[in-house]
Amino acid sequence: MSNFSGYIFLLLGIILGITSNGFLKSTNGFTNIGPTIFCIISIVACIFCLSKAMNIIPVGFTYATYGGLTITAVTLFGVFKYNQITNLYGVIGIAIIGIGVIWPNTLGKTI
Repeated sequence: MSNFSGYIFLLLGIILGITSNGFLKSTNGFTNIGPTIFCIISIVACIFCLSKAMNIIPVGFTYATYGGLTITAVTLFGVFKYNQITNLYGVIGIAIIGIGVIWPNTLGKTI
């Protein structure tokens, strides 16, 4: 498999991770069966995609990119879907996470 397919699996893993984590609140503590099943299926698919990506891309690079982008996107998801406005420290923290993802992706090939 090529590096391109590794990045495709990573992108799919990120999208599935954002989807699963973004909709966890709607499970109401896993009491709403429909959203619960949706979250379980999407997180299992996410882990599958990440495992495929890690066969091609270094583990640290894969997980750092997945974690940073998922945290940032889920935070924005909470702002837009649930009107959860963050404070200045939250914005600074998210910016630092963004820098932590961009830095190794632009300056180095592996972590």
